[in-house]
Amino acid sequence: MKFLQFFVLPFLMVILSVSGANLARHPHRDFLRCLSLRIANSSTITYVHNNPSYPSVLNASIHNTRFSTPTTPKPYAIITPRKTSHVQSTIYCSKNHGFQLRIRSGGHDVEGVSYVSQVPFVILDLVNFRDVKVDTKNEVAWVQSGATTGELYYGIASKTQTLGFPAGICHTIGIGGHLSGGGFGILGRKYGLAADHIIDAKMVDANGRVLHRKSMGEDLFWAIRGGGGNTFGVVLAWKVKLVPVPTVVTVFTVNKNLEQNATKIFHRWQHIAHKLPNELFTAVWVMKVNSSQVGKKTVQASFKGLFLGRIDELIPLIQYAFPELGLARENCTQMSWVQSVLYFGALPTEPVEILLNRNALPRLSLKAKTDYIREPMSETGIEGFMNMFLEEGTDFAITMIEAFGGKMDEIRENEIPFPHRSGILFESVYIVQWINEEDAGLCINWMRRLYSYMSSYASKSLRAAYYNYKDLDLGTNNINGYTSYEQASVWGLKYFKNNFKRLVRIKTMIDPMNFFSNEQSIPPLLSP
Repeated sequence: MKFLQFFVLPFLMVILSVSGANLARHPHRDFLRCLSLRIANSSTITYVHNNPSYPSVLNASIHNTRFSTPTTPKPYAIITPRKTSHVQSTIYCSKNHGFQLRIRSGGHDVEGVSYVSQVPFVILDLVNFRDVKVDTKNEVAWVQSGATTGELYYGIASKTQTLGFPAGICHTIGIGGHLSGGGFGILGRKYGLAADHIIDAKMVDANGRVLHRKSMGEDLFWAIRGGGGNTFGVVLAWKVKLVPVPTVVTVFTVNKNLEQNATKIFHRWQHIAHKLPNELFTAVWVMKVNSSQVGKKTVQASFKGLFLGRIDELIPLIQYAFPELGLARENCTQMSWVQSVLYFGALPTEPVEILLNRNALPRLSLKAKTDYIREPMSETGIEGFMNMFLEEGTDFAITMIEAFGGKMDEIRENEIPFPHRSGILFESVYIVQWINEEDAGLCINWMRRLYSYMSSYASKSLRAAYYNYKDLDLGTNNINGYTSYEQASVWGLKYFKNNFKRLVRIKTMIDPMNFFSNEQSIPPLLSP
């Protein structure tokens, strides 16, 4: 026994300590070994740094080039699962070998949260989960999270001209992220959010369980419809209810610059846009443009609209409710609903196969912020806001101001986690983009000053924000270690208002160890 005590046991302890040190130094190798043991031919869906395809797979879905610089943290591996079991295995191996998991569907996360982390991480890229199955008879569709909104729209339009879906206008956005944050679009005043029309889902939780609506329960089903992605699990597919659309819709654009009374017309628009018939969605896009004077710049307000009907119905409606706009027949075009998505996306409306092109839009660096406005701005306030677009750093800046009201007024704040409903006049989405990295500071500082300027006009008691345009300036979780409810509520209440408390309770129930986490994921409560 003494031999064991004084020689063999110390020897074993040395061996074990060396082995432990090797394990600590090679979590990457163990992660890959774990995958290979659980997934046949795992190397065909796994991309690591020494794989020639690694850069192209990583960059394929990065739409904000602000997060594709040489200094941007890179994942150890990118997993592109083809089966549900691949997702389960990736969760298991990440969890057991100390990697944070970032989940990417379309790569449009404006703060790069779906594909960047400050701690060792791997990306679960759902690019192969992109099936769209449309059932026109029951007016539903199953869509996988890696599909884009454009692929969903195309799938619907290829089967029927009388059904649509009320999601956003950017056709390259991944459905997984879009639905998990709410999803407001040009059918929003008629039908509400995309997430309002989710009727079932398939997800994998932190323990690898495959859940549907019935097995996950109504609390978790409530949370995933607008409570944020990469928080409760990996949602692989969504069943959505489609909505009726006419075979012919009408779109219009009327451009007015500062010299053409854009300020006064916008002032009038904000008083009436939320009261217009639900079938009429309007928006104002504000940006800097060339002036008629050579070498000069001005600010343009583009008044845009979608009417679920024909021109002959639209013209008298606008002439009565909003004569200041001066809408004329030549400003209007009739087309199908699916073409109107391309129209609002500033793309050619034919062929509609453009909706399948994931690279149709230019990729620039950007910073975004959002507001919800409940009281009309004064003309002086609007003028000051528009004049800020004449400053430096605004060549690629735009604010998209979208009217609420209609169906949005009719849905309760706690129906799903997205709470921004009744009483909102319009949503403002502020975006600034830049090409050269050296312009980042100038452009981001301008954005923050614009946001500060708008503080006088945004919702007073709690300045609200839209989760689908994440803004880490609002506050973040601790990436390493526990995040208290108080710390997270700084940003969480802005996105979710009182729904944040329920989201935290559900997170504590479904993922108490906080495996699914990022800078603005819902944190669990600390166990007593």
